[in-house]
Amino acid sequence: MKRILGVILATIVIMAVLWYTFLYYADFSDGYRSGELIKFSHKGVLVKTWEGEISQGISGAQIFAFSVRDSEEEIIEKLKEYQGHYVKLKYEEKFGTFFFWGDTKYFITEVTKEQSPHFNRQ
Repeated sequence: MKRILGVILATIVIMAVLWYTFLYYADFSDGYRSGELIKFSHKGVLVKTWEGEISQGISGAQIFAFSVRDSEEEIIEKLKEYQGHYVKLKYEEKFGTFFFWGDTKYFITEVTKEQSPHFNRQ
């Protein structure tokens, strides 16, 4: 009986590790999005995650929500600095996420400040 219980527990642990590894390394898609950075915050009660939004159009209907991992310190600092400016984001879309990674499946890997096509500000 103990052996069966041990095999079941080992199988569960191995499956959990494989699932975590798959979600961490496998990308569903990747690409670029541009827009005005309208929100970037550090939110959560027990686990704080970095969440943001860019507006991709004149209306509020085209909002792209994204997350940034805590390990991406350079990206976090740039996004804090670029608040309210037009930015280009490189992202990776994951198959799923965990609560301690972020609220969305879109994780930012690169950010650059761009010239806004709507306004002539730097």
